[in-house]
Amino acid sequence: MTVTDRQEIGEPVPPPWPAVEAAVATALAEDLGLAGDVTTSALLDTERAGRCVVRFRTEGVLAGTWAVEAVCGRFDLLVAWRAWDGDVVDSAGVAGEVEGTLADLLTAERTALNFLTHLSGVATLTRRFVDTLEELGSPMRVRDTRKTLPGLRALEKAAVRAGGGVNHRMGLFDSILVKDNHLAALKAAGMGVLDAVELARTVWPGLPVEVEADTLDQAVDAAEAGAGLVLVDNMSPTEVTAVVEALDGRAPVEISGGVNLENIAAYAGCGADFVAIGALTHSAPAVDIGFDLV
Repeated sequence: MTVTDRQEIGEPVPPPWPAVEAAVATALAEDLGLAGDVTTSALLDTERAGRCVVRFRTEGVLAGTWAVEAVCGRFDLLVAWRAWDGDVVDSAGVAGEVEGTLADLLTAERTALNFLTHLSGVATLTRRFVDTLEELGSPMRVRDTRKTLPGLRALEKAAVRAGGGVNHRMGLFDSILVKDNHLAALKAAGMGVLDAVELARTVWPGLPVEVEADTLDQAVDAAEAGAGLVLVDNMSPTEVTAVVEALDGRAPVEISGGVNLENIAAYAGCGADFVAIGALTHSAPAVDIGFDLV
């Protein structure tokens, strides 16, 4: 099945291939150094064939198959997947098989697993938030942040998509987000939210303009200025509800800061459109996955 086919049937869109190749190249370089896998080269016949199964030791959502394929492609290993990104794999379930020489299998194992366990962890945590909101009957969508590991942003954001979440901006370049520090710096020049939105649109016409609000008044000012999104930062459920009611549909609202699996139910009925959760990428626990020789 091609990437296009998978997109057409609603499967998660993978990250840009150059981003995957760059991440894999860096990971292999730090693992292999100049000498390569000295243990495997000393102990094994480099031409002897073998096969490994990718087995989930705990239930999780699969993500990162594209990174595994990039790793295996460097060693001429063949990968056959039994599941795709976004699929739930049961404990003891086999997500795929990898064939090639024993030497290549053992050399590629850790790098492939580092990507797979981390990215599957991101997808699994995202799915927990998504499922929780669905069970509560909330239409609020789960979004990620820029709190990503350096060099892995495109891969981690693809893992969020695999878990059922949606992406916020990819970086500082594709959307204008006026944060509290921007407003504090502008205040010294006698400028406020309205000035910030107007100036941003003048300098970067066509880019979406979003405003982070710490108070109800700031949120109202942002909506009146025509912001395309108002992020309410570290507000209680009661405060978020007040913002949503005051904006009355003039701008989408995103909850940001301090939301976790323990308190998300309290925010589910506030009427916000999105909830941004930095933990999806900076704190997701890795899924326990084995690369077992058979």
